[in-house]
Amino acid sequence: MLLLNCLLCGLYFAVAQTKPSLNLQKTGDKPPMNVIFILTDDHRNDFMGFTGKIPWLRTPNMDRLAKEGAWFKNAFVTTALCSPSRASILTGQYSHVHTIVDNSAPAPENLVYFPQYLQQSGYQTAFFGKWHMGDEDDAPRPGFDHWESFKGQGIYYNPVLNINGKQVAHADSAYITDVLTQDAVQWLDKRNRSKPFFMYLSHKAVHAEFYPAKRHRGMYKGNNLPLPATYWQTLSDEYKKYNWPEWVKQQRHSWHGVDYMYHGHHDINDMVQRYCETLMAVDESIGAVLEYLQKEGLDKNTMVVYMGDNGFSWGEHGLIDKRHFYEESVKVPFLVYCPGLFKGGNTITRMVQNIDIAPTVLQCAGLQQPAYMPGKSFVQLLKGDNSNWRDKIFYEYYWEYDFPMTPTMFGVRTDKFKYIHYNGIWDTNELYDLEKDPDEKFNLIEKPEYQQTVKQLADTLYGWLENTNGMQIPLKRTLRHAHGDYRHPNQY
Repeated sequence: MLLLNCLLCGLYFAVAQTKPSLNLQKTGDKPPMNVIFILTDDHRNDFMGFTGKIPWLRTPNMDRLAKEGAWFKNAFVTTALCSPSRASILTGQYSHVHTIVDNSAPAPENLVYFPQYLQQSGYQTAFFGKWHMGDEDDAPRPGFDHWESFKGQGIYYNPVLNINGKQVAHADSAYITDVLTQDAVQWLDKRNRSKPFFMYLSHKAVHAEFYPAKRHRGMYKGNNLPLPATYWQTLSDEYKKYNWPEWVKQQRHSWHGVDYMYHGHHDINDMVQRYCETLMAVDESIGAVLEYLQKEGLDKNTMVVYMGDNGFSWGEHGLIDKRHFYEESVKVPFLVYCPGLFKGGNTITRMVQNIDIAPTVLQCAGLQQPAYMPGKSFVQLLKGDNSNWRDKIFYEYYWEYDFPMTPTMFGVRTDKFKYIHYNGIWDTNELYDLEKDPDEKFNLIEKPEYQQTVKQLADTLYGWLENTNGMQIPLKRTLRHAHGDYRHPNQY
């Protein structure tokens, strides 16, 4: 059995490291469906009106997706960071396999993005928005017939877009979310109507710094954030009883902590208000896409998927931002709409991840997923079939030079427990009983009655890393520039 596992592991790694063929077997499903994938940046999983988390937040179009489609309540990313998460979406692979483990190092040349398979099978494809996967470049990428993007994180007002290789500047207070939405709908209207289509609409919003459209500025002024249960715990005299890692306590006073947010003394209520105001144009963007599909009679044969590239903490454990494996960081909004495929109004509690996007879209296109993709199509869940679905998800994050307060970590989560293992740091690991302690307040890692659980989850975690060739940290040949940003050596 050990020899067989080693052979399978070697085969998995060999397939992942060799650039695959673009020819996939057809499943025989007819006709192929259209797919629109809408991605947002740093949108927290429960910051949608229908969840009730923020009583004053209004997101009518997200609410509509949930009401007429499906809300995946337990959707996660494999790495809560922009570039690694986006790479996992596009390749269907874990970070340690595609090796895009930070926001700086360039993508390796052996990667295949799943829209390339769609192109090969006769789809017309388009990309609009933020790429930011491994470097700052905005040049067209493989897999897309039409391309509109910008460099790096981009800007909210008056953006410059690379449209099919040509730089196009916008002025007159053009707002990035509106520009991308208008161009996306225009592409839909001008597409070749004899072919199925795949459209990837990738918003900059709601990434910091939070700049809403002018029409939404101040709409939530005066509304406050209900502070989370763990907001003050690192300052409590009883802190030790929670047994959190020391790095969490110390990060409270850093760039990603509530007492020195982004190296400033900002008011968290003001930041949350602007974050929610910035989200409003995204909600309107969803509405514009749905309106077009309905007007053209495309809604029955088009799947719309709305997702965030990672979550966002607003004070939990004294933290803001993402990267860590706490629920607020790793959980993402995940809504699916397709009236022709399933009856709406579903709340699905099974765990899905960003590595499931590629297999799902490929199934909608009538294509069999490649053997190197570890994810699964969630179409079966949409149809009410929960058989042979996963009972755990895995997580990884790799230490970054520019954000040294967050260590390298690996983790595994089941419906009941979460285990977090830290690498290269003198600190405590973590275990939480998510059923009894959904706020992840009490670390059980040292409790005698949980030692068997710790051992089992640690064995499961290491088994996953071993079987997917993840027992080493992917390092990239990068140099640090004098003024603080990264460059690949070939760029000097």
